[in-house]
Amino acid sequence: MGEFELIRQYFQPVAQRTVHPEVVLGIGDDCAIQRIKPGQVLVFSMDTLVDGIHFPRGYAPDRLARRALAVAASDLAAMGAEPVCFTLGLTLPEANPDWLDPFAAALAQAAEDFGLALAGGDTTRGPLTLTLQVHGSVPDGEALLRSGARPGDLVAVSGTLGDAAAALDCLNKSAPSEQQQALLQKYHQPEPRLDLGQALRGRASAAIDISDGLLADLGHILQASGCGAVIDAARIPLSPALNALAGEQAINHALRGGDDYELCFALPARHWDAVKQKSPVPVQVIGEIVAEPGLTLTNADQDASPLRSGYEHFGVAND
Repeated sequence: MGEFELIRQYFQPVAQRTVHPEVVLGIGDDCAIQRIKPGQVLVFSMDTLVDGIHFPRGYAPDRLARRALAVAASDLAAMGAEPVCFTLGLTLPEANPDWLDPFAAALAQAAEDFGLALAGGDTTRGPLTLTLQVHGSVPDGEALLRSGARPGDLVAVSGTLGDAAAALDCLNKSAPSEQQQALLQKYHQPEPRLDLGQALRGRASAAIDISDGLLADLGHILQASGCGAVIDAARIPLSPALNALAGEQAINHALRGGDDYELCFALPARHWDAVKQKSPVPVQVIGEIVAEPGLTLTNADQDASPLRSGYEHFGVAND
């Protein structure tokens, strides 16, 4: 199957199913055309996922499609953006219909769920690799950045942390338990917190999505903002499944594990009640921004302890 037939058969239907009024021209020309509404600015981000590095070898194509688009869309959530469209660069070892059929179907469903239109892309032969660029829009001056946190701000997170990292030990289970299935659900189907990100506009002083682990990603906010934070480990939200399966290691998964795709954000205390009320998912205050640089962990079982680095994608298999 040639490139153009592959696009026509598998991805043109996805584009036709996922339309957006701001995508003036999609698949079929040399470039897509996106309209930007007055008073809005374009935000965009790119993610690359490599077989055996960012997902396990032999990973089911329907799971891969949804997970890949969710990971990319999570960056829009972190900026408080409204999703518009995406492009897909897909490198395949072969054009296998048994792989492409479920991949394209799941991609179309995920695109509909996240409000993203497929606007174009590229296909080529080689080791399985996906590169997705997502586009969104946000009112001019209202994008959430990493650099706005200030001493006295609260530090909060959405959802529960650590499940996806713990799920790595369950990926090859032939008959996972109910608790293992709960962890696997978070790995296979992360939910980009798009609605929460938009609710944080005008309230949060800084935000980031938790892709590399809480410590690493909060550290990016602190570095960009030129401040520090004190985090209470006892307040970090953990799921019942993670507590049951990981025991004492649960908090380590939550602190240093990747792939949660929840939001971590800082905001002045006066905005907390409004954010908690408007958030479509549970949110939890876990600490406070302080003037002194560095990231410190406290809890009921130990004294304040400086924290070291979190997870890194580069050179680490099966993130």
